[in-house]
Amino acid sequence: MATDLFQAPDYYNVDDLFTEEHLMVRDAARDWVKRAVSPIIEEACQKAEFPKQIVPGLGQIGAFGPYIPEEYGGAGLDQISYGLIMQELERGDSGIRSTASVQSSLVMYPIYQYGNEEQRKKYLPKLASGEHLGCFGLTEPNHGSNPSGMETNFKDMGDHYLLNGAKMWISNSPFADLAVVWAKSEEGRIHGLIVERGMEGFTTPETHGKWSLRASATGELVFDNVKVPKENLLPNKSGLGAPLGCLDSARYGIAWGAIGAAMDCYDTALRYAKERVQFGKPIGGFQLQQKKLAEMITEITKAQTLTLRLGQLKNEGRATSAQISMAKRNNVDMALTICRDARQMLGGMGITGEYPIMRHMMNLESVVTYEGTHDIHLLITGLDITGLNAFK
Repeated sequence: MATDLFQAPDYYNVDDLFTEEHLMVRDAARDWVKRAVSPIIEEACQKAEFPKQIVPGLGQIGAFGPYIPEEYGGAGLDQISYGLIMQELERGDSGIRSTASVQSSLVMYPIYQYGNEEQRKKYLPKLASGEHLGCFGLTEPNHGSNPSGMETNFKDMGDHYLLNGAKMWISNSPFADLAVVWAKSEEGRIHGLIVERGMEGFTTPETHGKWSLRASATGELVFDNVKVPKENLLPNKSGLGAPLGCLDSARYGIAWGAIGAAMDCYDTALRYAKERVQFGKPIGGFQLQQKKLAEMITEITKAQTLTLRLGQLKNEGRATSAQISMAKRNNVDMALTICRDARQMLGGMGITGEYPIMRHMMNLESVVTYEGTHDIHLLITGLDITGLNAFK
């Protein structure tokens, strides 16, 4: 691949609002992406292979559970640092960010928040280092936007639980060492269970033929009379609110991540517009191209300020699910629009692997769908402002 020339836009000097630690964490992630991800990501995407060799590096830059306390192997950082790491990873590729945000928000977060001390000490350090990778089982073949209808269930067999069911569209599942699985008890209550690779009856078939997130591994989780030790149940929270709490953390990371993809497409289009000559001058000198670029930097700047404020609220424990939902929906939609406009600016070159735009555009079609679709997030905002439930 060509040299990574990325320069991050900061039209409103938002960097002035970050602490030295924020900038240090962000720059370390940015440098690592340029060094470890950019040279290999195009080939990985073309081959539809997850580049496993980058996993230790993700651990070293603190991408796995950045906000988990150091005593459990995390970096002990705040929520804005977490967001900035996600931004830089998605600038490289949404699939790489997906791997990190699943590990952080959907595996380590529930073990830390809902698990007991024994579970935290057993699982979190190896997850933080990348020695172990995890996945999160909520979505099912028959239940996507309606997780409360899940069919995966477990029965109390005295000295263990017996787990049956299936999950699909699960990032990291084909190679995950463990899965945080949400299932209904005999009483119909949703609980989290830690299911480990090697448990009899537990399989993780890979999903092939994707045109999106091709550098990320996606698969299913299948449970056929899996015996789960009782100590693997997460004891400190149950009900649908438990997995939805994880989704809040993941959606927050996506809101930051989408800015990274948008930045990369804008930066690529801006550089191309200054260099590509047609009709005797750079195409950046034409009004229609300047309109696209001006709208791109405006939307990126709006997203940066929106997400920074959300990070401040999250640090204070005041960010609501609906506020997180708004940022996820707005920023992913913004990034998709910028990708499409940037692709047009590059003409035929925009669809080639020589530039990252088409890859980002395909990836974002998954990002706009997972962790709550665009329309579901609109309804979350609608419910919040009207008090009226339009989901049914």
